[in-house]
Amino acid sequence: MKNTFGNALTVTLFGESHGAYIGATLDGLAPGMTVDMDNIRRMLFLRAPRGKISTARHEADEVQLVSGVVDGVTTGTPLTLLIQNGDTKSGDYAAMKTVMRPSHADYPAQCKYHGFQDTRGGGHFSGRITAALVAAGAICHAALQEKGIFIGTHLSRCAGVDDRAFGDLKADIKRLSEKPFPALSEEAGENMQKAIATAGADGDSVGGVLETAVIGLPAGVGEPWFDTVEGVLAHMLFSVPAVKGVEFGDGFALADKRGSEANDAMYYENGIVTAATNHGGGIGGGITSGMPLIFRCAVKPTPSIAKEQKTVDIAKKENTVLAVKGRHDPAVVHRARAVVDAATAIALCDLLTVRFGTDFLAEKGEV
Repeated sequence: MKNTFGNALTVTLFGESHGAYIGATLDGLAPGMTVDMDNIRRMLFLRAPRGKISTARHEADEVQLVSGVVDGVTTGTPLTLLIQNGDTKSGDYAAMKTVMRPSHADYPAQCKYHGFQDTRGGGHFSGRITAALVAAGAICHAALQEKGIFIGTHLSRCAGVDDRAFGDLKADIKRLSEKPFPALSEEAGENMQKAIATAGADGDSVGGVLETAVIGLPAGVGEPWFDTVEGVLAHMLFSVPAVKGVEFGDGFALADKRGSEANDAMYYENGIVTAATNHGGGIGGGITSGMPLIFRCAVKPTPSIAKEQKTVDIAKKENTVLAVKGRHDPAVVHRARAVVDAATAIALCDLLTVRFGTDFLAEKGEV
């Protein structure tokens, strides 16, 4: 279905960047789940713009729960949330109604919606819509934590600067949950922010790579063919604006290894099957192995930049140049950390609901 993701647990997104509201509907949540508003606010804070490395647009992002919740607990019927838009400057986009922004959704949207699409602020294609995705995902994120499943994402590479690798996953995930900028190394984080600010000052933008770790997932989740763990997560992750690549475990690097180097040797430890390495990223045959789930997302540079670019005017049917006006991020990758965490939480809750049933997420105790 259009604008809807999921099988047993679904999320539907709606709204436009400069419309009155954006929002989301979660359907298939177990009855009896506590809705953690503090976690929603925390994850929206991590997504929010700040300083010279982000857009100057600032929204309150106060979430209204309008259905599916009574006294802070889910009813089991569709949960709909709304977030009001306030800090909009639609006039900045008037000239871009017919002048297409390169590598943006403008021209594909024109082809699909024949000019009826809302072009203000990117409309339904705007990264603004991810605020609703984060709010919905935060509900799933909190539910997973109650089951002993934890998600953390760091900015492993940005503008030629590398972060340190994951170490103690439990400790690193906890640290990331409290860090406004998602670098594990303080030095790397400072250098990344300088590079982002420099690109912005040049009227340009940069991208990066996000690496995500999930711990506590039970073995045996996922299906062997079309609803593999990789397939379901990739479906969701490629829906996040600017994500252009997803790899699991060692990903493309496995293509250059021999089987003896790529295989994860297995052994028993205290009666539990584990592995000496995790080249497969915690997945085998499309199904979780019980090892940490590891994947990376490549995020492209923000396409809306102040530098002049060659493009077309579809009204005049002629070539032209465009320097994008308005308020735009010199990088979105650091803000996308919260979006990837939220998207991952929704996808995993769907997979777990398929495997264990609707009431699983409301049941007390870890997996």
